[in-house]
Amino acid sequence: MSSTYGEHLKLSIFGQSHGAAIGMTLDGIPAGLPVDMDALQAFLARRAPGQGAYATSRKEADSPEFLAGIVDGFTCGAPIAAIIRNQNTRSGDYEELKEKPRPGHADLTAQIKYGGYQDVAGGGHFSGRLTAPLCIAGGLCKQWLARKGIRIGARLFSVGGIQDAPMDRCDPALDQINPDFPVIDAKIGAQMREAIAAAKAEGDSLGGVIECFVTGLPVGLGDPMFDGLESKLAQIIFGIPAVKGLEFGAGFEAAAMRGSENNDPIVINNDKIVTATNNAGGILGGISNGMPLQLRVAIKPTPSIAKEQLTVSLSKNEQEKLIIQGRHDPCIAPRAVPVVEAAAAIGIFDAYLAYFGNKTEE
Repeated sequence: MSSTYGEHLKLSIFGQSHGAAIGMTLDGIPAGLPVDMDALQAFLARRAPGQGAYATSRKEADSPEFLAGIVDGFTCGAPIAAIIRNQNTRSGDYEELKEKPRPGHADLTAQIKYGGYQDVAGGGHFSGRLTAPLCIAGGLCKQWLARKGIRIGARLFSVGGIQDAPMDRCDPALDQINPDFPVIDAKIGAQMREAIAAAKAEGDSLGGVIECFVTGLPVGLGDPMFDGLESKLAQIIFGIPAVKGLEFGAGFEAAAMRGSENNDPIVINNDKIVTATNNAGGILGGISNGMPLQLRVAIKPTPSIAKEQLTVSLSKNEQEKLIIQGRHDPCIAPRAVPVVEAAAAIGIFDAYLAYFGNKTEE
């Protein structure tokens, strides 16, 4: 089982949802980078459970304990290691899952692959709980990128088909994203929350789409073919549980366009070469072109629902019915917004180190 990522930085994530702790190690980070712990905790709080009717009622402080790599508020060049201790677990809710795999989860595939030795409580290592250490690493990378003028922001593009107000691909207004519920239009945000509440009341769940922008990128991050910036970002974004789709710029809409519509005209603006539109989403040939990077991530509906579902008994090899117990988000997408930001930050910082080297400054 491999949970590592990166070429120039090396991220490893460990732990299980109901284990003693979850955590991460981050290697290859230059010495001398400042770490704002208050800003990091605020970032982690955006992902933390127990935030309202649209999130699981499981409450965890998600306060990281740094074991190595940071001294007196700065990176020291050694691998960074941090853990988050699990405290509010109810493992008994998952006992039945050793016998009856949940539809839409990794229970069945994990049982077959690992011979029944995997930890089923809370989903074990397959759980969305493992996005907390991902956000530790991503929150740090996001801080360091901001020092170089590179900003990362994401919002709910849609939930259950309810779509937020559009954003300009060439000049995204990241400051207009609501910090309490990540949308541009508060009225549409209220409609999304109502739809989530309605699905929850019926014992069901909703999915959504998250839109992420990266501004201030220099030209030249990434390479052609397999080391393209899209490839780097796709690998880590698909490591987020519940992600089922990814597109950049116009994405799948480009397939319905003509070349004359999809091509971004190259123009001069204030003595700088830019494009008049941004259907490419800031990447051409796997390389950043200096325009805002735009991507959208499809999040599936939470598979743990209160409705009765059809499954099997693994020991009897017979059809069974299952009602899932435990505490689960009726919609994963709102809490996944900072996770997508974190994944993007890690992928971008890895590409930055590849282009500019192991330096604290460009």
